Amino acid sequence: MKVHFASFVKKFILSNKIKIMKSASVVNYAPEKGSVEIRELEQPAIGEEDVLLEVANVGVCGSDLHQWTADHSWPVNYPVVLGHEFGGVIVEKGSRVTGWKEGDRVVSETAAVIDLNNPMTKTGLYNLDPTRKGFGYGVNGAMTRFVKVPARCLHKVPDQLPFEQACLTEPCCVAYSAVVENTRIKPGDRVIVLGPGTIGILCAAMARLCGAQVAIVGLEADKHRLEIARQYGCDAIIGDATEWALKRDGLGVDCVIDAAGASITLQTALKLVRPNGTITKVGWGRQPLGFSLDPLVQKNITLQGSFSHNWPMWERVLALLGSGQLDVKPIIGGVWAISEWQTAFEKMHKGEVVKSVLKPA
Repeated sequence: MKVHFASFVKKFILSNKIKIMKSASVVNYAPEKGSVEIRELEQPAIGEEDVLLEVANVGVCGSDLHQWTADHSWPVNYPVVLGHEFGGVIVEKGSRVTGWKEGDRVVSETAAVIDLNNPMTKTGLYNLDPTRKGFGYGVNGAMTRFVKVPARCLHKVPDQLPFEQACLTEPCCVAYSAVVENTRIKPGDRVIVLGPGTIGILCAAMARLCGAQVAIVGLEADKHRLEIARQYGCDAIIGDATEWALKRDGLGVDCVIDAAGASITLQTALKLVRPNGTITKVGWGRQPLGFSLDPLVQKNITLQGSFSHNWPMWERVLALLGSGQLDVKPIIGGVWAISEWQTAFEKMHKGEVVKSVLKPA
């Protein structure tokens, strides 16, 4: 009986190992600057329509940095585990989940909580549901070992795509949404991208895939990141881009993608875009404008915001990544363990790397 009982206990513990495990997690615990630390958290319980994902890799986003430095402009549900760019393997699934199995390699969309009855959700634009809550600010994100994910958020990762690249599907989808869906860049367009961060470089890469001539603009401190942008066939400009903008016919560029994290760059965009041109703003900036929008009227400019993404975009982007048409390797500056999160954050914050990736396990 003793042997039988000991064997039973051992099997029980092994079979329930995931359920009793705690994981090191990067937690943003308060609104004050620097309020991020490692905490040991129990893995979450899943619902009937959820899966439990063991995170393979999670990208560090500019929004994670903004919450760390407390200069963000969106509400945060403190304390919260950071991280919304992630992929991993399904280790458990809810009783009502179909079409997925344990062991599947997946990435997840960011819309963790949506209102299925909201008019935007009903038209497929759940990314624009005002009640939407995302991973990493509204609910616990993926800078941890295990994360609860609604099955509706999942997409299959192509077998040939490593997780450290697959986890960047989300920022690629931000770029796809801004450039392809919202701006509808055409072959031959001349496009300027302001801001050589992750989103700026990916927007530039996406515009090149659309057949556009692209310049990306940054500051002297951005030299390293601008050199990476050159690998995508873009012209890199430090400072004033007026000469490049006027090169074709003296009127300006067809489109400016504003991917900088400051409001003032909209004024630059208004100067560089041609009459009847388009400005798409994808970068966040909480500062007040402080300048006149009269050029917007005088030049008959279309000003377009772009936020998030939805299911069809994820499928398109995964096809691009899986085929090699879109290569994110040049922007990955390194992979760090969760315990080294601060190093990964600081390297991005200082502009030493374009994208930091964390590995929870």
